Amino acid sequence: MRVCVGMSGGVDSSVAAYLLKQQGYDVIGLTFRGWPQDCRSIEEDKCCGPQAVADARMVAHSLDIPHYVIDEIDTFRREVMDYFAAEYKRGRTPNPCVICNEKVKFGSLLRKARALGAEAIATGHYARITEGRNGGRYELRKSCDPKKDQTYFLFSLNQEQLARSMFPLGDMTKEETRAVAKEIGLKTYGKEESQEVCFVPENDYRRFLRESANVVDAKGEIVRRDGKVLGQHNGIHNFTIGQREGLNLGGLPRPLYVIELEAATNRVVVGGAEELLRDEFEVSNCVWHTEPVPSMEVTVKPRHQHPGCRALVERGSNGSARVRLPEPQRAITPGQAAVFYQDDLVVGGGWIC
Repeated sequence: MRVCVGMSGGVDSSVAAYLLKQQGYDVIGLTFRGWPQDCRSIEEDKCCGPQAVADARMVAHSLDIPHYVIDEIDTFRREVMDYFAAEYKRGRTPNPCVICNEKVKFGSLLRKARALGAEAIATGHYARITEGRNGGRYELRKSCDPKKDQTYFLFSLNQEQLARSMFPLGDMTKEETRAVAKEIGLKTYGKEESQEVCFVPENDYRRFLRESANVVDAKGEIVRRDGKVLGQHNGIHNFTIGQREGLNLGGLPRPLYVIELEAATNRVVVGGAEELLRDEFEVSNCVWHTEPVPSMEVTVKPRHQHPGCRALVERGSNGSARVRLPEPQRAITPGQAAVFYQDDLVVGGGWIC
């Protein structure tokens, strides 16, 4: 069986390719190039940058497998970079990694793999896929390494994508992956991971919006919820829910935080820490991996770094749902993904609106 491995030049995808070859698969390495030549935010060492391409090619050579670079510049700009900028302009906080997985890594690359005669695509994500007993649906499950689990970023994959995907590292820890890489002599075994958005240098998204997405600052008011004006800002795209720094509101008796962004009025609404707490919220564009039921008890992660909390999800119409929280949570942020779990099973997720 031929499998195309999405190779980023990092240790995870390198070991994934090695393991599949050891298991007897006909392995081809694919690296996508998503960097426009005129992109001023390009960095050498990011997952689809020039150094990543060189590292992936080197690993493929050492494993004696074919390697192809796939030009996905137009798709990456349209589906990921433009989405990223548009969300900030709407007063929302985007999650580009989820979109990139759905639209590019498991969208465009899967189509390229089929053109090469492959039946599946594999990546170095820490997650697992099992074929469920209930109607044969494919189930997305957490990795065996809770510290590295990446199912949050994969929740929006559809059944066809799950059926054609493989995660060779799902039953391994990061330490075990590095040990395999070192044992077989891969030069990338000690390569550090980037925790930043790949196309945003030094994690300075404001600079990216200004220089590469042509987002222009637009002055507006900073107000309390009752409408009292406290100051001025240079654009709602410079803020996110829960933010305290950068408000420049001196002389106030207590700290204030961003609690809402009003795109229609170009206002930043601020309040005390207690005003950041929410006991319910709505999500849209939901993806479900289980049979439909009116409501279910789940563990929800309203952002990637959140440890998860109890919730009741009530499914609505047109892909919407309402999430009720027995214990209020801080800084529920529009634009972020909310992913629902039952034990290690991803039952679905949606976008906080």
